[in-house]
Parts: sequence; structure tokens; C-alpha cells
Amino acid sequence: MTSSAANTAPQKKAILHYNGKVIDLPILQGSCGPEVLDIRNLYNETGLFTFDPGFTATASCESKITFIDGEEGVLLYRGYHIQELAEHSNFMEVAYLLLYGDLPTEAQRGDFIRNVTTHTMVHEQITSFFRGFRRDAHPMAIMVGVVGALSAFYHDSLDINDPVQREIASYRLVAKIPTLAAMAYKYSLGQPFIFPLNKLSYAENFLHMMFAVPCEEYHVNPILSRAIDRIFILHADHEQNASTSTVRLAGSSGANPFACIASGIAALWGPAHGGANEAVLNMLAEIEYPGNIQKFIAKAKDKNDPFRLMGFGHRVYKNYDPRATIMRETCYDVLKELNIKDNPLFDLAMELEHIAMNDEYFIERKLYPNVDFYSGIIFKALGIPVSMFTVLFAIARTVGWVAQWKEMIADPTQKIGRPRQLYTGIESRKYKPVSERK
Repeated sequence: MTSSAANTAPQKKAILHYNGKVIDLPILQGSCGPEVLDIRNLYNETGLFTFDPGFTATASCESKITFIDGEEGVLLYRGYHIQELAEHSNFMEVAYLLLYGDLPTEAQRGDFIRNVTTHTMVHEQITSFFRGFRRDAHPMAIMVGVVGALSAFYHDSLDINDPVQREIASYRLVAKIPTLAAMAYKYSLGQPFIFPLNKLSYAENFLHMMFAVPCEEYHVNPILSRAIDRIFILHADHEQNASTSTVRLAGSSGANPFACIASGIAALWGPAHGGANEAVLNMLAEIEYPGNIQKFIAKAKDKNDPFRLMGFGHRVYKNYDPRATIMRETCYDVLKELNIKDNPLFDLAMELEHIAMNDEYFIERKLYPNVDFYSGIIFKALGIPVSMFTVLFAIARTVGWVAQWKEMIADPTQKIGRPRQLYTGIESRKYKPVSERK
């Protein structure tokens, strides 16, 4: 990787002519990706702002963590291709990589796992928070509240200017989020909370806390735990998406790390972000059976029909989502291990995948099945309720949020986020007493 773009003298510049002035705008080059027009001084030079709803053409920060090439279907974590990490690594190694920049040595990996697993339990008083929620409360609503409340219990890791406290907060968040997630699930069932077992791996521990009960011994299936581990790897980070940007924006104000991650969970809860795999199952329920597929394919092709095939295509990837290939293999592994045969939902999903992958309409438009298409099917096969789908996404993404938050806090050039606006409201007017208003 080359040196930081912000610290590299720009080799090129763009020239803006405005109102009789000539303004030089530096062009920055990252180690990967397109060149970036530096407009930081645009307002000072011209009095102009830029207008970019959704920030689709705006780099909000400089980062060394994740890179996406949507045209080529490439996803890199710290320079490593996601396919290699999913095949050869595990979530704890990937978490270390995202947080520290390199894959760990054996000693570093052991220390990191110990540091995370010693923080898997939560303060006993936190259990009382759950009793304040209705049993049918959405687990994401619970997660937003309880994760934010962690700051009320762990005062020794709230000083963001202390590197040691930042480190402790990082361990706590990565370790405790699965525990809280499993507690949210158990609460919805009326079952007792299951304590973490630190002898288990990260994914094994989560499955144990989700599905074990005190009256029986629970054995974690290695095929299923590997599937969850892969899902966590594939969802660990994804550049400056809505929830990650939310974490950075909250963090830019100096908010404590627990509040920042809670804000990311809230953003992830949105159906346009973290709820896509749930939308896939809703779509399959609407299609109902394989004989209806062609009818719904025709509806998807009709520009005047509001129906859309959920789980196909991606806003960033204009090629095959590199995560989807791995998720597809994992999906088949899970279905085979669970010996699921002649299940209408899974048969329907696999038939829809086959038809869409061989239909010229979808091939030309590169509307391939994405990671959400397969993850929802896996979760359903594992017996995880739809309401928990986004929670599992949050577990995986927490390490990415923490890595992004740490990077932002350590950046000496970072400022509080303060987007501008294009105001189109009423101009200045005089206040009138209520007796004069008509």
C-alpha cells in the first residue's frame, strides 16, 4: 500500500473557473480506486458548497481498512481478498486484521482471543434492562437500547483520548455484542439467559448462547458454526456504508464508543440497509411456489410494476458480489448438513436462483444473487427467526464499526461532521402576533 493520500503531494489538479476567479482543486490518489477531487477549500475560495444527496460522489474520510471495486466485484480487508479470508481464516483472525492492520502471529492471535473472551460476560444488572422490554419487542430495538446502556456500566473505558481505554472498549464491544444478541433472543422466548463458554470459538459460543438450555447438554455442530463464522467474516466491514458512516459521524462529536456503536445498530436496522435478507424471505413467501416464478420474473422486468426481485444486484457491485459466491457454497453446505430435502421455501429459492442466473435479462444487467439472498436462507435453515437476521448482521459488523471508529479517533485531521445543505425554504419574514395571523 502506498502512503496516506492526504499526506501525499498531489500530482494533478483540476481548474475551476468561477465568477472571474481561477481556483486550483488538488486531485488525490489513493492506493486503490479512482482519483479524488479535494474540495476542502472550495467554500473559502468561492463561497460555494457542493450538492451530493446520499454522498454517492463524496469521500467523507480517508481510510486504510476496506476497499471495494464494484465494477470488478472486489472486496479487500486491509488488502486481503474476501474470498481468501473466508476460505482460509476465521472471524477472530479477521477481527484482529481489521482492528490492527495485519493478520496476527500465533502469539498475537492467542492473546487477542484471550482478551476478547475475558469480556464476553455482561454486568448482572444489565439483565434487568431486558425485563423492561415487552416480550415481543424487536431484538434490534433491544440492541439499540442495551448497547448504548453499556456506557453506564463501564466507566473505565469511556475516555476516547486514552489509547488504553479505547482498546478495552474495543474488546468489550466485540465480546459482548453476541452475548447481548443471544439474550435478546432468549428473552423473546421466555427462556433463561445462557452464559458464554469461553472454551468455545466466537461462532460456537454464539450458537451455544442462542440454542442451549440449562436442562440439556448442547453440542455445537462444526459445519453450522463454520457457516456462522463465514457469515461473520463476510459482513465484518464494507467501507463507508450508512451504518459505518453513522458510527463515524457520532464518533466525530467525541461520543463514547458504546453510544457510537448503538448509533450504528440503529442505522443498520433500516430496511434499506440491514433488512435485505428479511426482504428476500418475504419475497419468496409472496412468490409462494415454483410454478409462480416465471410470472414474478415477468413482473420484475416490467418497469411499470413495483415488484422487485429482492436479493439480486447491489448498489455498489456492478458485477457478481464476491461474498455471494462464498455464501452460496455455505448455503449448500448447511442445507446438506441439516438434510433438508423437499422444503418448499428452499426449493423455491434454488429454482429462482437457477432461472435468474440463466435469464439474459438478469445477465445483461448483472443482477446476480447477492449475499443477502443466501444468508436469509441459511438463517432460516438454522432456525433463527426473521427478527434476528439483522441482529446477526450487527454482531459481524461491530468489529468493522470499532475499527473505523478507532481509525477516526486516531486521525489528527479529523473534525466533527457537519454536512451543509441546499436551503429551499421561505426567506426571512417578520413575526406576527396570533391576532394578526389569517
